[in-house]
Amino acid sequence: MRYKTKGVCSQEITFDVQDNKLTNVQFVGGCAGNTQGVARLVEGMEVDEAIRRLDGIQCGPRPTSCPDQLARALKQFKGI
Repeated sequence: MRYKTKGVCSQEITFDVQDNKLTNVQFVGGCAGNTQGVARLVEGMEVDEAIRRLDGIQCGPRPTSCPDQLARALKQFKGI
């Protein structure tokens, strides 16, 4: 899936889901170290668990963050 982010430095997140687990998570743009770290940490994680852990994380004064945007992308993927 390809998700256009809103309100963060990264422009886009791509990922696949196989057997309800995240694979091939990649952020386009953003803070390279942080986004690569998040992508590696969620690799192989179940979709609902990733949503539970990442949903609502803020970045400084912003009401969202790259991890939160990934949670939003996963919710969209699930249709919730």
